[in-house]
Amino acid sequence: MQQEFLKTFLEHLEATGSLYVVTGSVASNFWGIPRLTHDVDVVVVLSLNQVSQVTAAFSSDRYYVSESAIREAVRDGRMFNVIDSRTGDKADLWVASGNAFNQDMLQRRRRVDLLPGVSAFVGSPEDVLLHKLVWHTITPSERQLADAAGIAAVQAGNLDLLYLREWAAKQGTSQLLEDALKGKGLKST
Repeated sequence: MQQEFLKTFLEHLEATGSLYVVTGSVASNFWGIPRLTHDVDVVVVLSLNQVSQVTAAFSSDRYYVSESAIREAVRDGRMFNVIDSRTGDKADLWVASGNAFNQDMLQRRRRVDLLPGVSAFVGSPEDVLLHKLVWHTITPSERQLADAAGIAAVQAGNLDLLYLREWAAKQGTSQLLEDALKGKGLKST
Protein backbone atom coordinates (compact mmCIF):
# COMPACT_ATOMS: atom_id res chain seq x y z
CA MET A 1 0.00 0.00 0.00
CA GLN A 2 1.22 3.42 -0.79
CA GLN A 3 1.88 5.56 2.24
CA GLU A 4 0.36 8.58 0.50
CA PHE A 5 -2.98 6.77 0.18
CA LEU A 6 -2.95 5.74 3.85
CA LYS A 7 -2.11 9.29 4.92
CA THR A 8 -4.79 11.01 2.83
CA PHE A 9 -7.40 8.33 3.54
CA LEU A 10 -6.91 8.73 7.31
CA GLU A 11 -7.01 12.54 7.04
CA HIS A 12 -10.36 12.34 5.22
CA LEU A 13 -11.75 9.76 7.65
CA GLU A 14 -10.69 11.84 10.66
CA ALA A 15 -12.38 14.89 9.12
CA THR A 16 -15.74 13.06 9.34
CA GLY A 17 -15.41 12.80 13.13
CA SER A 18 -16.36 9.12 12.96
CA LEU A 19 -15.26 6.71 15.67
CA TYR A 20 -12.86 4.25 14.01
CA VAL A 21 -10.01 1.83 14.59
CA VAL A 22 -7.43 0.62 12.05
CA THR A 23 -7.15 -3.17 12.09
CA GLY A 24 -5.92 -5.78 9.62
CA SER A 25 -2.50 -5.86 8.04
CA VAL A 26 -1.72 -2.18 8.56
CA ALA A 27 -2.21 -2.64 12.31
CA SER A 28 -0.38 -5.97 12.44
CA ASN A 29 2.50 -4.34 10.53
CA PHE A 30 2.63 -1.67 13.23
CA TRP A 31 2.59 -4.12 16.17
CA GLY A 32 4.32 -7.09 14.56
CA ILE A 33 6.42 -8.09 11.59
CA PRO A 34 5.77 -5.87 8.55
CA ARG A 35 4.70 -7.34 5.22
CA LEU A 36 3.37 -5.96 1.96
CA THR A 37 -0.33 -5.09 2.00
CA HIS A 38 -2.62 -3.60 -0.62
CA ASP A 39 -5.47 -2.33 1.50
CA VAL A 40 -6.34 -0.85 4.84
CA ASP A 41 -9.01 -2.39 7.06
CA VAL A 42 -10.95 -0.13 9.39
CA VAL A 43 -13.77 -0.79 11.83
CA VAL A 44 -15.96 2.31 11.91
CA VAL A 45 -19.04 3.38 13.82
CA LEU A 46 -21.52 5.03 11.47
CA SER A 47 -25.20 5.90 11.50
CA LEU A 48 -27.41 6.53 8.49
CA ASN A 49 -27.27 10.24 9.38
CA GLN A 50 -23.49 10.22 8.75
CA VAL A 51 -23.57 8.60 5.30
CA SER A 52 -23.68 11.84 3.30
CA GLN A 53 -20.87 13.29 5.43
CA VAL A 54 -18.64 10.28 4.72
CA THR A 55 -19.54 10.39 1.03
CA ALA A 56 -18.69 14.10 0.89
CA ALA A 57 -15.35 13.54 2.64
CA PHE A 58 -14.27 11.20 -0.14
CA SER A 59 -16.00 12.85 -3.09
CA SER A 60 -13.33 13.94 -5.50
CA ASP A 61 -11.79 12.73 -8.73
CA ARG A 62 -9.29 10.83 -6.62
CA TYR A 63 -11.67 8.53 -4.74
CA TYR A 64 -14.46 6.21 -5.67
CA VAL A 65 -17.06 5.67 -2.96
CA SER A 66 -20.69 4.68 -3.36
CA GLU A 67 -23.23 6.41 -1.15
CA SER A 68 -25.72 3.57 -1.68
CA ALA A 69 -23.06 1.01 -0.68
CA ILE A 70 -22.37 2.98 2.51
CA ARG A 71 -26.10 3.09 3.31
CA GLU A 72 -26.41 -0.66 2.79
CA ALA A 73 -23.32 -1.32 4.92
CA VAL A 74 -24.66 0.83 7.77
CA ARG A 75 -28.10 -0.73 7.55
CA ASP A 76 -26.82 -4.33 7.35
CA GLY A 77 -23.63 -4.05 9.44
CA ARG A 78 -21.37 -4.87 6.49
CA MET A 79 -18.38 -3.46 4.66
CA PHE A 80 -17.94 -0.75 2.02
CA ASN A 81 -14.89 0.44 0.09
CA VAL A 82 -13.08 3.66 -0.60
CA ILE A 83 -10.87 3.25 -3.67
CA ASP A 84 -8.11 5.53 -4.91
CA SER A 85 -8.85 5.82 -8.63
CA ARG A 86 -5.25 6.81 -9.38
CA THR A 87 -3.45 3.94 -7.68
CA GLY A 88 -6.08 1.26 -7.08
CA ASP A 89 -5.31 1.29 -3.35
CA LYS A 90 -8.39 0.69 -1.26
CA ALA A 91 -9.79 0.86 2.22
CA ASP A 92 -12.30 -1.68 3.49
CA LEU A 93 -14.50 -0.02 6.10
CA TRP A 94 -16.38 -2.51 8.27
CA VAL A 95 -19.36 -0.96 9.99
CA ALA A 96 -19.09 -1.94 13.65
CA SER A 97 -21.73 -4.23 14.96
CA GLY A 98 -22.77 -3.97 18.57
CA ASN A 99 -20.93 -7.14 19.56
CA ALA A 100 -18.83 -7.04 22.70
CA PHE A 101 -15.50 -7.63 20.94
CA ASN A 102 -16.01 -4.66 18.60
CA GLN A 103 -16.95 -2.53 21.60
CA ASP A 104 -13.82 -3.59 23.50
CA MET A 105 -11.62 -3.03 20.46
CA LEU A 106 -12.99 0.49 19.99
CA GLN A 107 -12.55 1.31 23.69
CA ARG A 108 -9.01 -0.08 23.79
CA ARG A 109 -7.80 1.53 20.55
CA ARG A 110 -4.62 3.57 20.75
CA ARG A 111 -3.61 6.82 19.10
CA VAL A 112 -0.21 6.14 17.54
CA ASP A 113 2.12 7.64 14.95
CA LEU A 114 1.33 5.12 12.23
CA LEU A 115 3.61 6.82 9.73
CA PRO A 116 5.88 9.84 10.07
CA GLY A 117 3.47 12.74 10.49
CA VAL A 118 0.40 10.47 10.50
CA SER A 119 -1.38 9.89 13.78
CA ALA A 120 -4.29 7.44 13.82
CA PHE A 121 -6.34 5.17 16.06
CA VAL A 122 -5.07 1.58 15.81
CA GLY A 123 -6.34 -1.53 17.53
CA SER A 124 -4.32 -2.63 20.55
CA PRO A 125 -1.81 -5.41 19.82
CA GLU A 126 -4.06 -7.86 21.69
CA ASP A 127 -7.15 -6.91 19.71
CA VAL A 128 -5.36 -6.99 16.36
CA LEU A 129 -3.91 -10.41 17.19
CA LEU A 130 -7.37 -11.72 18.20
CA HIS A 131 -8.90 -10.18 15.07
CA LYS A 132 -6.35 -12.04 12.92
CA LEU A 133 -7.23 -15.34 14.60
CA VAL A 134 -10.95 -14.79 14.05
CA TRP A 135 -10.36 -13.97 10.39
CA HIS A 136 -8.38 -17.20 10.06
CA THR A 137 -11.42 -19.15 11.29
CA ILE A 138 -13.61 -17.37 8.71
CA THR A 139 -11.19 -17.64 5.79
CA PRO A 140 -8.26 -19.93 6.66
CA SER A 141 -5.00 -18.24 5.74
CA GLU A 142 -1.43 -18.86 6.76
CA ARG A 143 -0.91 -15.11 6.34
CA GLN A 144 -3.39 -14.38 9.18
CA LEU A 145 -1.61 -16.88 11.44
CA ALA A 146 1.80 -15.46 10.54
CA ASP A 147 0.57 -11.93 11.32
CA ALA A 148 -0.78 -13.10 14.70
CA ALA A 149 2.47 -14.91 15.53
CA GLY A 150 4.45 -11.84 14.43
CA ILE A 151 2.53 -9.62 16.84
CA ALA A 152 3.07 -12.15 19.64
CA ALA A 153 6.80 -12.31 18.90
CA VAL A 154 7.41 -8.55 18.64
CA GLN A 155 5.16 -7.69 21.59
CA ALA A 156 6.32 -10.59 23.82
CA GLY A 157 6.27 -9.53 27.45
CA ASN A 158 3.98 -6.57 26.71
CA LEU A 159 0.76 -8.45 25.93
CA ASP A 160 -2.15 -8.78 28.34
CA LEU A 161 -2.27 -12.58 28.33
CA LEU A 162 -5.35 -12.77 30.56
CA TYR A 163 -7.31 -10.55 28.17
CA LEU A 164 -6.06 -12.53 25.16
CA ARG A 165 -6.98 -15.90 26.68
CA GLU A 166 -10.42 -14.73 27.86
CA TRP A 167 -11.35 -13.44 24.40
CA ALA A 168 -9.81 -16.41 22.59
CA ALA A 169 -11.96 -18.72 24.71
CA LYS A 170 -15.08 -16.70 23.83
CA GLN A 171 -14.17 -16.67 20.14
CA GLY A 172 -13.17 -20.32 19.92
CA THR A 173 -9.56 -19.52 19.01
CA SER A 174 -7.74 -20.67 22.17
CA GLN A 175 -5.51 -23.22 20.43
CA LEU A 176 -4.69 -20.79 17.65
CA LEU A 177 -3.72 -18.21 20.28
CA GLU A 178 -1.44 -20.62 22.11
CA ASP A 179 0.18 -21.56 18.80
CA ALA A 180 0.73 -17.88 17.97
CA LEU A 181 2.22 -17.22 21.41
CA LYS A 182 4.66 -20.09 20.78
CA GLY A 183 5.65 -18.63 17.40
CA LYS A 184 3.87 -21.25 15.32
CA GLY A 185 3.09 -19.72 11.96
CA LEU A 186 6.24 -17.61 11.73
CA LYS A 187 8.37 -18.48 8.73
CA SER A 188 11.93 -19.32 9.60
CA THR A 189 14.53 -17.28 7.77
